[in-house]
Amino acid sequence: MLMLWEVLIIYSEQSFTHLDLLEGVRQLTGRYSFVSAHVIGESIMGKPILAVRCGSGPRRIHINGSFHANEWITSALLMRFVADLSAAYCNEERIAGQQVGDLCKQVTLWTVPMVNPDGVELVQRGASPVNHPFHKQLIEWNGGSNDFSSWKANIRGVDLNDQFPAYWEEECKRRGIEGPGPRDFPGPYPLSEPEAHAMAHFTETIGFDAVVALHTQGREIYWNYRDYEPAEAEQLAKKLGQASGYEPVKLSGSDAGYKDWFIQHFRRPGFTVEAGYGENPLPMSQFDSIYVELQPLLLEALRL
Repeated sequence: MLMLWEVLIIYSEQSFTHLDLLEGVRQLTGRYSFVSAHVIGESIMGKPILAVRCGSGPRRIHINGSFHANEWITSALLMRFVADLSAAYCNEERIAGQQVGDLCKQVTLWTVPMVNPDGVELVQRGASPVNHPFHKQLIEWNGGSNDFSSWKANIRGVDLNDQFPAYWEEECKRRGIEGPGPRDFPGPYPLSEPEAHAMAHFTETIGFDAVVALHTQGREIYWNYRDYEPAEAEQLAKKLGQASGYEPVKLSGSDAGYKDWFIQHFRRPGFTVEAGYGENPLPMSQFDSIYVELQPLLLEALRL
């Protein structure tokens, strides 16, 4: 008999689409009362942005994926973790040799597996000249090319991880990008894009104790922001690094990211995890090897 995760990926061996996400969430919520799904907003093209909740504990941890379109493998990795965590909790089994029953009674995990569904679809399927409402603009913003495999932005050419009100003006100066494109345009003003606005509102509504933003690639963990991070942040990053083999890195010269804003706004631990190694988009052929590294890190994140 196929395991649940095998059912989720059997029809998506080369990609992980927004439709795959919806189907995966449908299966998980149908099987486990431990899991619930919530729409926190919509993309520009009207796709629901889903938050998936697991657990019932007082500590609130958030993990997200696919802020950047060509990093869509993070959505599949995060959904795999949610499926594994749910199965282990409900069947009283172990993950990475660890029991999760007590942990899941102490923590509520809120995930947003795909922040940028329009961008993910663009990277994977391109923009049809027949029925895509942004086709002409997208081709122009992409330098005349029909190849969108390197596209990081949302469907309006705005980098969603440069959208947050944490020294946003400084990021605009540093990027020097004046208009929409595949990457690095911070937008006309902070939180101008519905996807970024939804994430900020969701984060302020729940008030997480810690957050992890999954990106690719580099096998690194960024844990600081302009000295706004709490005193324990570096030590927590080292624990995440020990669990995964990833290198904690003190980063400078970057602003307006989701974890930057979270650290500045809440003065709580926030981390960007650059999963895997190679050239984006990382192929699904690397999925299993990346997940072996990432699973214990995500499990450790529940203890933040």
